[in-house]
Amino acid sequence: MQTQVKQWLQEGSVDIFLGYKLVQGHPLPHCFTKDNLDEVNELIAGRARYSLEKIATRIAAVHPDLKIGLLARDCNQRALNVLYVWNQLKPDNIQTIGLNCCPSKLKEHGDCSYLEYRKTGPIKKMIGIDNHMDVAAVEEFGNKERFSRWMYEFNKCIKCYGCRDICPVCFCKECSLEHSELIGTGALPPEVPIFHLVRAVHMGGRCIDCGLCEDACPADISLRLLYAKVNEIVSDIFGYQTGTSPEQSPFNMLGQEVTLDPKPL
Repeated sequence: MQTQVKQWLQEGSVDIFLGYKLVQGHPLPHCFTKDNLDEVNELIAGRARYSLEKIATRIAAVHPDLKIGLLARDCNQRALNVLYVWNQLKPDNIQTIGLNCCPSKLKEHGDCSYLEYRKTGPIKKMIGIDNHMDVAAVEEFGNKERFSRWMYEFNKCIKCYGCRDICPVCFCKECSLEHSELIGTGALPPEVPIFHLVRAVHMGGRCIDCGLCEDACPADISLRLLYAKVNEIVSDIFGYQTGTSPEQSPFNMLGQEVTLDPKPL
């Protein structure tokens, strides 16, 4: 891996390479360049999982022609596909080195196994929504119980914006979740779950199920399950498969004919 990165930097295949290095014993994101080639010897794959593609997006917004290399696990590649589709990154300017999927999980429920339908795990929360549940398990609850369980989850929110800030496919220049007329600041928790409902709508056709939002959430809210539901609706109605290809058009409901009345989560 280190040899490949050095070769890319020397040949000019990439201008910078995003990976990890140990800083005081902690694996942290780091930008490797040709100017300090020996530093590549400190590049590790390691027990780390950050949204390197989000960092690449921020860099590309300032330097659109920069050639960027990065380490990419399966979820990173799905996020890159979404970012290509939405013209946030140029595929020709990105080089990746693949890594084995999730050598460590920041939380027990962290998961990159998007190739298989997630199976129902043990139910631990008696009031809210357990992180191990799948969509079908939650839909077995009646409407009233399902509503109360989700409200329990949403009321735990301290509005730290960690889920948004870590998300690799959140790239809006102006975030509606910070708009004073829509989301009032300084109220903890929010009076209504509008923060999470607005974000959930935005995740439809974008969420690549990397699990970083749940890893970052200090309140342990079942965010992956919420976004799995909106993606299921997008898939069932429009046949849109998020992150599977950089060739598809961005998901857009305008002009689409809705033929299915999805069961609410």
